[in-house]
Amino acid sequence: MGIVAPILCCNGAGEKTGSGAGAPTLKPERFPEAGPLSQPRSLHQVGVPADATRAAIPADNPQTPEKIALGQKLFFDGRLSADGTVACSTCHDPARAFTDGRPTSIGINGRVGQRNAPTVLNALYNKTQFWDGRAKTLEEQAALPIVNPNEMGQPSLEAAAARIAAIGDYQQAFQRVFGRPPNGPDLLRALASYERTLVSFDSRFDHFMAGEKNAIDESARRGWELFNARGRCNKCHALTERTRDVSFFTDHDFHNIGIGIIRHNVAALARQAEQLIKSGDTTAIDRAAIQTDMSALGRFLITRKEPDTAAFKTPGLRNVMVTGPYFHDGSQETLWDVSDHYNKGDGLQDPWLDEDIQPLALTEGDIDDLVAFLASLTSADYAEQGVKELARQRELSRTTRPQRDTARAFGPKPPRPEPRRP
Repeated sequence: MGIVAPILCCNGAGEKTGSGAGAPTLKPERFPEAGPLSQPRSLHQVGVPADATRAAIPADNPQTPEKIALGQKLFFDGRLSADGTVACSTCHDPARAFTDGRPTSIGINGRVGQRNAPTVLNALYNKTQFWDGRAKTLEEQAALPIVNPNEMGQPSLEAAAARIAAIGDYQQAFQRVFGRPPNGPDLLRALASYERTLVSFDSRFDHFMAGEKNAIDESARRGWELFNARGRCNKCHALTERTRDVSFFTDHDFHNIGIGIIRHNVAALARQAEQLIKSGDTTAIDRAAIQTDMSALGRFLITRKEPDTAAFKTPGLRNVMVTGPYFHDGSQETLWDVSDHYNKGDGLQDPWLDEDIQPLALTEGDIDDLVAFLASLTSADYAEQGVKELARQRELSRTTRPQRDTARAFGPKPPRPEPRRP
């Protein structure tokens, strides 16, 4: 696939996470710089949904080449952070398919946090941003890491804009693009415009769906059938259960899949959130999600609805082979681990477990086929990396399977426990 012709037709984007005082810290690597994989993507990729792509460009922030270029420059500029050590690309490295390859990410002062950084690729199609959906647009999303004390650490968006405004190149660029000096809202518009160019399709699966029957092998074809049938993956990774999703592989909804319940007393955390966080206070919610154990509450932090306890957004699956580790907390290293988690119907002690989670009775061959299908969703830009990662994960899966429980996978669905009450 050529990396040309950025989206002008008419972004999630992810989250770095920092922890609170006394938490472990790590020294972040120097933030990645712009390179070939950072360039705006072509719309002429096999599989690109043209109508949805046009619809993802908001009327109040139209695309222009100059705005996209400005956003790209900002994305890789550590001067957006308080001490110059963290850029957007710190957690969204193009060489890693716009993730950082860590279970949870590192923010300012090396603080290690609680959530995994999702890819920015195809984030323009997201209905909400972040794992808990606390931002609706890429513009809203871009603001929160900049001002979070444990991420980029600026005291305010205006402070970040003022720092950029002191740089001559940025003064000229903002004048060309927006007709005014650098300011916070325009900074966010530029970042979002760049992120909306990061469409990623052109996978072997896309070519298969376009009629190239030999684009994927027999194992991947069997995996595609399992995905939509006994594997029950389409319960969440499709727009509807009746229509196969060949574009986004997500229902854009939130589900409790049994991750993190044992490690956290979520009932007590929910009471704490209700007492400490004002409903609708996005900044307070952002800091709770990034800096505290209340992160485990997921969507509940936003809705305050008990069924949303520990529910997190269904991610898309494109490039999933090269965007691990997996789940909102980065707790699973391989796609075999993820498959084992679902196969055994994990979440025995989870009162809010999604009703569609149940033992699947998948054999080892079935799981291999599912992973083969998921690997076929890797875009051409990351094809070589995907082959190497598939080999690494396969080798690891033959000796290390912490989530495997064959007895539970082939057993009955257990009853769901009642929530603990105060």
